[in-house]
Amino acid sequence: MPGKPSTNPVANLVHIGRAMAGAVLVWQMALPAPSMAADLPVDLELVLAVDVSGSMDVQEQALQRRGYAEAFLHPEVLTALRAGPYGRIAVTYVEWAGPGAQSVAVPWTLVEDAATAGRLASAIATAPTPRLRGTSISGALAFAAPLFQASGYAGLRRAIDVSGDGANNAGAPLVPVRDAVVAAGIVINGLPLTLSPSLERAVGGPDLTAYYRDCVIGGPGSFVIAANEPGQFLETIRRKLILEIAGLPARVEPAAVTAAQDKVDCLIGERLRRNWERDP
Repeated sequence: MPGKPSTNPVANLVHIGRAMAGAVLVWQMALPAPSMAADLPVDLELVLAVDVSGSMDVQEQALQRRGYAEAFLHPEVLTALRAGPYGRIAVTYVEWAGPGAQSVAVPWTLVEDAATAGRLASAIATAPTPRLRGTSISGALAFAAPLFQASGYAGLRRAIDVSGDGANNAGAPLVPVRDAVVAAGIVINGLPLTLSPSLERAVGGPDLTAYYRDCVIGGPGSFVIAANEPGQFLETIRRKLILEIAGLPARVEPAAVTAAQDKVDCLIGERLRRNWERDP
């Protein structure tokens, strides 16, 4: 029988991952962290966790890649980067879909000037892009959180940036995994992709932005910025990166104001999936 959850938030994430089918690789949170003295100090350790599930068509995946690659080359992003105490950040680019379908497309990379930003942008733009089935945001978080432990960097802040076009519909329930990640000192920000309103209704429910606000993001200063139109997508990603790098208040769907609002059903994706599976 599984033991009782520990009072340690990282150990709690391990317990949740073992108890719930689909939270693949959560057990890695039990690995000891490397010596902080050996890690390079940075202002931010950032995991970009991007959706490559079947609902993301080839054009959307290409646009997402291009958005991140171009954003790191933009002068405003470089200005935000240089303004930090250390003037450098570390970034890894992760792609995810259903339970067990996650991979590191670009490993941890130091970004401190135009040259290193260019190398990261090139790596993002040229990495192979899989197309996988399922949407497990809980699985993406469970995969991303342990990556900080062996990053080789010591960030003043740690954040996971989740982008996707649908609600969690496979693997572990999202909220317990999200809460355990936040309790471990990791901020989760959200970039819901609402480029196709009909797909949003079918896959993510009536309001994907509200779902991300209530069910995905968490931690001090966490925020949601939605990408609503293809023409604004590149600007939206750039704006989001500037906010994350600078650690500024988002002024867009801040987590602090959600307590007074009606909450979204955080199991809506699972319920919708069960309905699809029942249909002939």
